[in-house]
Amino acid sequence: MWVKLCCLLLYFLALFVLARVFEAVAWYESGFLATQLVDPVALSFRKLRTILECRGLGHSGLPEKKDVRELVEKSGDLMEGELYSALKEEEASESVSSTNFSGEMHFYELVEDTKDGIWLVQVIANGRNPLVGKVHWEKMVKKVSRFGIRTGTFNCSSDPRYCKRRGWLKSTLIMSVPQTSTSKGKVMLKEYSGRKVEVEHIFKWITAHAASRIKTIYSSEHLKEEWNKSDQYRVKIYLFANLDQPPAFFSALSVKFTGRVEFIFVNVENWDNKSYMAEIGIYKTPSYILRTPEGIYRYGNNTGEFISLRAMDSFLRSLQPEVNDLFVLSLVLVNLMAWMDLFITQGATIKRFVVLISTLGTYNSLLIISWLPVLGFLQLPYLDSFYEYSLKLFRYSNTTTLASWVRADWMFYSSHPALFLSTYLGHGLLIDYFEKKRRRNNNTDEVNANNLEWLSSLWDWYTSYLFHPIASFQHFPFDSDWDEDPDLFLERLAFPDLWLHPLIPTDYIKNLPMWRFQCLGAHSDEEMLETFADSESDSDSENKEAFSSDREVWEDDDLSTCHRCGCGAEACPCASRSCHQEPCERRAGSYGSYGSAGDLEPDWSAWPSDMLHCTECVVCLENFAKGCLLMGLPCGHVFHQSCIVKWLAGGRHCCPVCRWASYKKKQPYTHPQPLSSEPPS
Repeated sequence: MWVKLCCLLLYFLALFVLARVFEAVAWYESGFLATQLVDPVALSFRKLRTILECRGLGHSGLPEKKDVRELVEKSGDLMEGELYSALKEEEASESVSSTNFSGEMHFYELVEDTKDGIWLVQVIANGRNPLVGKVHWEKMVKKVSRFGIRTGTFNCSSDPRYCKRRGWLKSTLIMSVPQTSTSKGKVMLKEYSGRKVEVEHIFKWITAHAASRIKTIYSSEHLKEEWNKSDQYRVKIYLFANLDQPPAFFSALSVKFTGRVEFIFVNVENWDNKSYMAEIGIYKTPSYILRTPEGIYRYGNNTGEFISLRAMDSFLRSLQPEVNDLFVLSLVLVNLMAWMDLFITQGATIKRFVVLISTLGTYNSLLIISWLPVLGFLQLPYLDSFYEYSLKLFRYSNTTTLASWVRADWMFYSSHPALFLSTYLGHGLLIDYFEKKRRRNNNTDEVNANNLEWLSSLWDWYTSYLFHPIASFQHFPFDSDWDEDPDLFLERLAFPDLWLHPLIPTDYIKNLPMWRFQCLGAHSDEEMLETFADSESDSDSENKEAFSSDREVWEDDDLSTCHRCGCGAEACPCASRSCHQEPCERRAGSYGSYGSAGDLEPDWSAWPSDMLHCTECVVCLENFAKGCLLMGLPCGHVFHQSCIVKWLAGGRHCCPVCRWASYKKKQPYTHPQPLSSEPPS
């Protein structure tokens, strides 16, 4: 995860450097930068009209270029970057989609239940022609979509009862605007009552209703009162301009940021005394001033701060983000980081995509799960101060020059998605090249694996996991019987319930009691070997032959025992070193000079109190030898440690004797107390 995060940060750094390179190339070729101001006098009439349309100012009654130029100057300074974006947007002949409502519920869900946007709906009465023709309606849709206004068509033939209840007996235009200045307030529907149905007249009607929601100041006394007033809004943006009404993009943003930012329009057209404006630091008009508890910020002085809807929207989102904005940003970053796995993973192509799908699912699931407690945390009533400090941090960090560069780069790359995707792909290919070179230096075989080999290894792992779910995760050696006898595979298929056994962790095995088997009256191994060496030197050849014959008989018994348990001598669980030692009685008889078998009884005092006394392992059918490692189960039965571990690791989580679950506690066994031989006093 940290490797992918570092790769993503490196990619963002490369995008930042590439944007600066593009700016240098543009300056070298044209001689200007994106932040350089443009003189409207040098622009053509068509370009001036394009700027006014992007800002949302009507120009139908201004036939001369001089009037259009003055209107551009009154609305704000023009930069080279804004002019370039406006011309590119006009050249792009992309068709904007419009919604066709199917009925009352569809209309209510999208229009009346949407509290943070403006809708323009054309209602076509039953059996009537639309108020606006098809050609003019397409122009209208394209014009208002620049300012985030959504459009739709409601045909009363799909739901005549709803139209009759609403009073829509003739074709008309409906506009929905939030009625209050609070977030998620009521929606107000207004019907177009004008006689002219041209695009410009309808657009003026829309902008007039949208501008009516903005607080307008006409005098310096009113400005002084509003400037010194403290209310619920922590962030306010003022427009000081000599205009009849604010631009359409300013009105549209006031609807979009309802409840977060207060928009105020200061009309200085008829002001004689502007001394108070100088007191608060406003020396020229038009000016866009952002007032926060931290101070005053003049919008338009840094990179990318254009007088347009898109630029100001990204600026205000960075200052006053919603929870949904942060969630979308985290979703984009997490998915960009997850896609890095496609290039970091080496090997077959199918393996890369399988790992990518797994990473995408994992990261998105973790993101959603991690956001749920955050949303619940933000609902607590005692976190208002924490929320305010967080917003203060956002305001401090996003009013810096570096933040303005980041916003400008974001607008540039989002308007050129092909460039963004190509640079991401190139960055990924570079990561793939260096990662492949690093693994080849480390002699990793997976780099040269093809699709068929990887699928084969995946199938082997899957079948091993499916047939032996527990043993697949253990370090114990396990020899599968499926390779030797295919009939076992068919028998397993005949009983589907055997595939559904639950996966039980094997961590409990390390907590089972273990101890070594000891005998009473037995000498140490060194003393026995010395005694055996002395007796061997003094004995004759007949005794040697008798001893070797006894050893052969004992080994033959071991082999017959292995055949009885159904496995070979090498694979038998009793083939461990501890199991092939001689039991106490046999060792005493072989060495021959240290007492009888009755003197070498097991030392039961070394056994745990809740274990049953026995001298034989029922897994390998061998007697316990002195010094061998034993292990007990919760039921009280005792076995060789190596035998029972392999039994449990094979997926059989029960006692071989009583079938009690090996991971489940049982009431401890208590040994009966021997009866006292002394008579009662």
